[in-house]
Amino acid sequence: MKIPFNRPYFTGNEIQTIIKAAMAGQISGNGLYTQKCQRYFEKKFGFQKTLLTTSCTDALEMAAVLCDLEPGDEVIVPAYTFVSTASAFALHRAKIVFADSCEDNPNIDPEKLESLINDKSRAIVVVHYGGVACDMDRIMEIAVKHGLFVIEDAAHAIDAYYKKQTLGSIGHFGAFSFHETKNVITGEGGMLAVNDKRFSKRAEIIWEKGTNRAAFHRGEVKKYEWVDIGSSYLPSEVMAAMLYTQLMAIKGIQKRRKEIWETYNEKLEPLEERGLIQLPKIPEYASNNGNMFYIAAKNLDERDKLLKHLSRNNIHAVFHYLPLHTSPYYKDKHDGRELPNAIRFSEGILRLPFYYELSVKDMNYIVEKIYNFFNNQ
Repeated sequence: MKIPFNRPYFTGNEIQTIIKAAMAGQISGNGLYTQKCQRYFEKKFGFQKTLLTTSCTDALEMAAVLCDLEPGDEVIVPAYTFVSTASAFALHRAKIVFADSCEDNPNIDPEKLESLINDKSRAIVVVHYGGVACDMDRIMEIAVKHGLFVIEDAAHAIDAYYKKQTLGSIGHFGAFSFHETKNVITGEGGMLAVNDKRFSKRAEIIWEKGTNRAAFHRGEVKKYEWVDIGSSYLPSEVMAAMLYTQLMAIKGIQKRRKEIWETYNEKLEPLEERGLIQLPKIPEYASNNGNMFYIAAKNLDERDKLLKHLSRNNIHAVFHYLPLHTSPYYKDKHDGRELPNAIRFSEGILRLPFYYELSVKDMNYIVEKIYNFFNNQ
């Protein structure tokens, strides 16, 4: 039987909680379990305001709306990331300016940011790849100096920290994912964290299709009206109920995922010591939230051969992002700068199977086949 790349984890209580949500009399959005989840995130992680969304992409699009982007405004985005990080802002007609990764990890290189900033720059989007924090002190220092918004794409970064600060709570906005490959899941799903009080009221209006519906139901206004632009970003109570069940089990989920990460890292360290692969680097200022585990091969040819080798041995590993500045949609819009680290990680990174129920036996088998590959090179 093939070892899958991912297998969604269920606590066993999801169906019961979904039924409770239905019995509460409302399964459309912003009901009992939506509010329970949002309160949980605000209390546990210290977000100023949270809004559940149907995806992390929607959360990023809400952030783009809140930035009041105009055609020609520039948004700095890492080249090595998922398409949503850029497309959410391109959709609002921003010009995307791609930044390179660091030399030793896929996160955006803060030392190259200032050279990309001009009078058209409006925002910097950072991605905490694999749940590992970017250098947020340096990034916020640059943003404050130039009057820019900071949006944290924290799709990988639930329960992850920069120093003692929750990722997604440092910039003006944070966007999270509850996709089935993430630490806590709803299949699809996401959340916007609003960390600047100036935007709290408007964020809720945008979330509710541009209406003041939420304030109306709280009795704060007398009329339920169209007051701004917006869209239908909120998820159903079914998704919120499933998420709440996962959140009640997050301590155990995180413990197990970190154990898997540490097992892979410990067993594969000798290959890194031999100079054959690069393992994930976690800076002193960052935590490990057990989001994923990857190895980086020396080049594209070696990475692809290793992928085929693992597949032949019934192991489903995957490569990750293709650099967005070379994509069919944006390559003619890119300014021509070479971004060598983004290319290197794109051509080298291979993600290993990673999920709550991954057994020690299967991990040992995966590691054995990786060693077999390099020992026979």
